[in-house]
Amino acid sequence: MVGFLGSQISGRPARFARSGHKAQMPLFNKKPFSLLEPPKDLDSKEKVFQIRFTKEIFRDYQEYLKRLNLYRQRVWTCKMSGKSNLTFEEALVSEHNAMEKAQNMPTELMAYVLRMTQYSTLGLYELINKIYANLLEEVFEGIELLAKKDGSVVPCKILKILDSDGTKTCEVGWLRRDKTLINTSVVKAADLFYRRAPVSRNTLKIFIRDSTTQTTPWVIHENLAKKYGIPTDPPNNIMHYEGLHKKGRKREENGTIENGRKKMKKDEGHVPIKYPIDDLLVRPGGDDPALFKRPPLATDFRVPRCSVGDLLMVWDFCSSFGRVLNLSPFLLTDMENAICHKESNVLVVEIHAAMFHLLIKDKGDYFSVLQNKKRKLKVSLVAWAEYLCDFLEMTKNEELSSNIATIRRGYYGHIDTDIKLKILHELVEEAIKTSAIREILSERVDQKQALNATRRESTRKDREEQNLNTETTMKNEENQTDAMQDGNETVDELTRGKEEKDKSNVSRSKTEGKRHLVRHLETEFDKLSIRSSPLGKDRHHNRYWFFRREGRLLVESADSREWGYYSTKEELDALMGSLNVKGIRERALKRQLEKFYNKISNALEKRTKDIMNKMLLEEGVLRRSTRVRAQPKDNPSMAFLKYVNKWKDN
Repeated sequence: MVGFLGSQISGRPARFARSGHKAQMPLFNKKPFSLLEPPKDLDSKEKVFQIRFTKEIFRDYQEYLKRLNLYRQRVWTCKMSGKSNLTFEEALVSEHNAMEKAQNMPTELMAYVLRMTQYSTLGLYELINKIYANLLEEVFEGIELLAKKDGSVVPCKILKILDSDGTKTCEVGWLRRDKTLINTSVVKAADLFYRRAPVSRNTLKIFIRDSTTQTTPWVIHENLAKKYGIPTDPPNNIMHYEGLHKKGRKREENGTIENGRKKMKKDEGHVPIKYPIDDLLVRPGGDDPALFKRPPLATDFRVPRCSVGDLLMVWDFCSSFGRVLNLSPFLLTDMENAICHKESNVLVVEIHAAMFHLLIKDKGDYFSVLQNKKRKLKVSLVAWAEYLCDFLEMTKNEELSSNIATIRRGYYGHIDTDIKLKILHELVEEAIKTSAIREILSERVDQKQALNATRRESTRKDREEQNLNTETTMKNEENQTDAMQDGNETVDELTRGKEEKDKSNVSRSKTEGKRHLVRHLETEFDKLSIRSSPLGKDRHHNRYWFFRREGRLLVESADSREWGYYSTKEELDALMGSLNVKGIRERALKRQLEKFYNKISNALEKRTKDIMNKMLLEEGVLRRSTRVRAQPKDNPSMAFLKYVNKWKDN
């Protein structure tokens, strides 16, 4: 916006905020962001450029455009709701809406929610669920709920909470439909109940985020604590955590606080911490074993790192449901190279065509779109782009449908890689809704339950047999001891010894059989995998993923914007040695890594060998290319060009 300075200068956009709270600012790439201060020494008649929604002022037009372009990028996050992938303006609107929802918190509940929040060490969603459950069990003055009266359920409003001989009772006013009071009664609190929760989980989430200055543990704004009479001194059991008492590092009457840790008097002793605790609250101790340095992550993906999640989701879906898609398996690296290729290629086309055929067979919305356009119901590799354009029109996703013209001109390969993956992500979301995929999911659930029953029965029999063997062994030992004491070891005892040896051989054979059964059950469980789940999280909530068809241990950042991976057994060992088992998340993650160690390490080593073989092959191609021009398909990085769909339904 161009204009003269005049009296416009405000230097800040209009903000939406709860009274007494500091307004939030959208996050830039998940990090705090500050607006620019107005230029100094501005003349009231000076021509300037002002951004409408932030009121920032620029003398230089290029700087103005640069800043405006930044605000239009989808790199902003609403701090209140956590919504990401927004423009700056969208984040502002989201923040405004979230603030309005926070205002929906009944004032009668605020003090209760804030008390439960103050210095809680629970994660956000655990805290929300705990407060939500507690609210359903509590009653509050001024809240409307239901009670039984004369054999029917009647709405009422709590006027006063009474305490009679240890039994909580309430004075309630019975309500007409127009919310006016008819008369009052005293009822037991136990006879009151909510038709629905007094506040939604989403409102709780926004209210908690709006009301706190710190999350580990949660600390509410000082003005709110003062207003509702909530203590600001942290409880003794978390006094040693950093960041709680920046102003409180002072000597106290009964002890001192030094470097965030309460130092007890000699005669009081030190209250031991019961581990595991939240990972961010763990502090190194003198007796702790030395931890390895965590190895750095490799990040050499060809697709943008923020799109790795989409790549994995699409590849895992195609791998898991290849039979119903009539799409034979392919490597993750081949798919990555195919998506990044600047021309449409057979692998990319086959993936799209397989998805379209699935949607057509389901006879849903996409099928109707094709019928209206009188399209053939068999997607050809020549005309596949038209079917893609039809799908994009159906989704009504502006970000995706804006590429229709480019695709129709035959330039699919020139679309940004992240958009290609978003399109495939959208296709997978539609495919999951089809009856064919839902039937498979239902079958796999049933089969998994049957396998679980088999596993439980096998475990029960093992336990019974182990107990029986233990009793038999103890009885035989007793008999042998008695015989030795009597000095009467006869031929029978010698024969019994031979029988015991034979039994041991049979037992060993049974053990091998059981191990084979366990391996078989684990293999079948892998085959029936419905959806991939992370192995666990580390201290900073980064998620660790292992796919049975991919020889890497993948790591996703807490905000899902960054990805990396480990690819060697040595890195896996170093990672496991760096995990601190005093923390809840890292203890659970280490247990999972130990449980699947052999499977993961074998996959890593196999991938390493495959890469070495490919490197040798590439060297051979390079040597040949100095004499004869090598074909592009000979290069392992172009292996996707050789893809043939062996499961195609002709």
